[in-house]
Amino acid sequence: MDKRSNFNALMDRAFAFRDRVLSSPRFIRFAETFPLTRPIARREAGALFDLCSGFIYSQVLLSCVRLGLFEHLRGGPLARDEIARRLGLGEDATARLLTAAVALRLAEERSGGRYGLGRLGAAVLASPGLTAMVEHHGLVYRDLEDPVALLRGESKTPSAGEAVNPAADKGTHLASYWPYAEGDTSADRDAVSAYTALMAATQPAIAEEVLDAYDFTRHRCLMDVGGGDGTFLRAAARRVPALDLVLFDMPAVADLADAKFKAANLAHRAKAAGGDFTKDLPKGADVVTLVRVLLDHDDDTALKILTSVRAALPQGGVLVVAEPMAGTRGAEKVAAYFSLYLMAMGRGRPRTEAQLRDLLQRAGFTAIKRCATHQPLLVRVLAATF
Repeated sequence: MDKRSNFNALMDRAFAFRDRVLSSPRFIRFAETFPLTRPIARREAGALFDLCSGFIYSQVLLSCVRLGLFEHLRGGPLARDEIARRLGLGEDATARLLTAAVALRLAEERSGGRYGLGRLGAAVLASPGLTAMVEHHGLVYRDLEDPVALLRGESKTPSAGEAVNPAADKGTHLASYWPYAEGDTSADRDAVSAYTALMAATQPAIAEEVLDAYDFTRHRCLMDVGGGDGTFLRAAARRVPALDLVLFDMPAVADLADAKFKAANLAHRAKAAGGDFTKDLPKGADVVTLVRVLLDHDDDTALKILTSVRAALPQGGVLVVAEPMAGTRGAEKVAAYFSLYLMAMGRGRPRTEAQLRDLLQRAGFTAIKRCATHQPLLVRVLAATF
């Protein structure tokens, strides 16, 4: 047995000992009462409580969003009876909602028995995309009603009257919501409108992060693959006035983007094209972006997309990959969220930076550089060339 194997065996024994200790009720009781370990025990108990209570927390946030609590508090603190009147709730229900909102830092108690915005409530107001995702999560919760069935691949039959995406074989609400299937570009405009609007609502903050992380001024033409309604490219147009822009997505989505470009007076420098990411990408751009695209696809399709991008780029062209990544220090919960979300959607998975680098190298990209972002939880960026 070599040194590495000996070290691994030693670590396995150490972790086994740790697990036995931490799962012992006697040790937990000791840790809760011993002064040096008491703060750690309390912190771990709080984390465990949050895991058990997470769904309730999300419903408090959803209630605040749907009732417009944050908008009502935007202008300043209000008395509880005034809040009750504006929300159309009874006194007891309002008191319960405010108690929960204060505990979650969505609201704050102010002088004279009034309530104002909490720090997180103010952050929600500053992020319209977050509000859109909070509403969207209703579909996620329905698919996770029986998470074990989801993990086992037992299909769920949508309720009567619900639209079903024929290309989705998972029978989940999310699979029906995201109408594109691998290799299928036939969804019509009505089918793509809802998810395109959601992506557009959540894109502005992502766009600013990407544009801050990578300098696009060195390029002449940017093609955004999977660019939705063009939110990212419109932000790029404002940031880099000399940059020509091409959007590539499903034909029905490209039509939506084209209309947005015309409305924004960008038709002279921005155009949209539709087709299959894995084989139809036009040439001509010297930089290509994949913003939250690879995340939505399994490895085989992701590799085909990357290979298609490489074929569309000239020698020395750059691919910018931007998406949340698993294993990000301080943002480890990204993997927990996207693992089940994407499973319900029917495809895709969160990847570490190392896994993305491996896919890029397999597609022929030889020089890969990390570009720092302000909010790694939101998005991380890799720039690759060949």
